[in-house]
Order: sequence, then C-alpha cells, then structure tokens
Amino acid sequence: MAVNDPIADFLTRIRNAQMAKHDAAEMPHSKMKVEVARILKEQGYINDYSERGAGAEKKLVIELKYDPDGRRAITGLRRMSRPGRRVYRKQASIPRVLDGLGVAILSTSRGILTDHEARRAGIGGEVLCFVY
Repeated sequence: MAVNDPIADFLTRIRNAQMAKHDAAEMPHSKMKVEVARILKEQGYINDYSERGAGAEKKLVIELKYDPDGRRAITGLRRMSRPGRRVYRKQASIPRVLDGLGVAILSTSRGILTDHEARRAGIGGEVLCFVY
C-alpha cells in the first residue's frame, strides 16, 4: 500500500504500538525514518532501533520504552509539516516544545537535527514533528 506521508505513518505506528503496550513497532524502512529513530534513541524516548531484511522488504523495528509502572516514555507525537502544508522556520523562530522539555525534529541542510542542535548550529529548516 502506498503511503502519501511516510513520517506521519512512522509516528502513527509508534503511537498505536504504545497505546496497545507492544514492545516494538515495525514499519517500512527509509533513511529519513532511521535518522528520526536515531534522534529518538539519543533523546531517550525509545530503547533501540534496528533494520531487518534487504531491498524492498527492508523493515525498521523500533523498540519502545516504558517505565517500571508501564507508562510510556513518549507521551505525545505531533506531525507539524505535512505534504500539503510545509512548515519552515529560521534559526531565530524554531519552536520550543513544552518550554524545552520536549524535542522538535527538523530537516535541515545538515541532515535531521533536534531543535537544540539546529539553534546551536545557527540554521533553520523544515519542522517535521514534536516529541514530548
């Protein structure tokens, strides 16, 4: 099945797997999804991610993170830029998520970065999503 917005599909699969208390979420592979997963791991929102298979059958598997009480590490995922309405921000106007407690993920000329990294580098870009 063709997907118009692969990043929204990525976020929805993670959101649905967490609501169902699954240990992992599996989705079709892409380089951008791997970079977003890398940021989620660096920021402590997921345990790990791995790539399985080869060619057209390649999958990305996200290992979800829960605390000992069963509460999920990611309480919210919000897609900002969509195919029908792209959201670009300069370095000075990159949004802060929950006053710095969450993370905005941006696609920049230097790759996929968090809002903190983009501000530090002095560059803006397309705001892909908010994670908190």
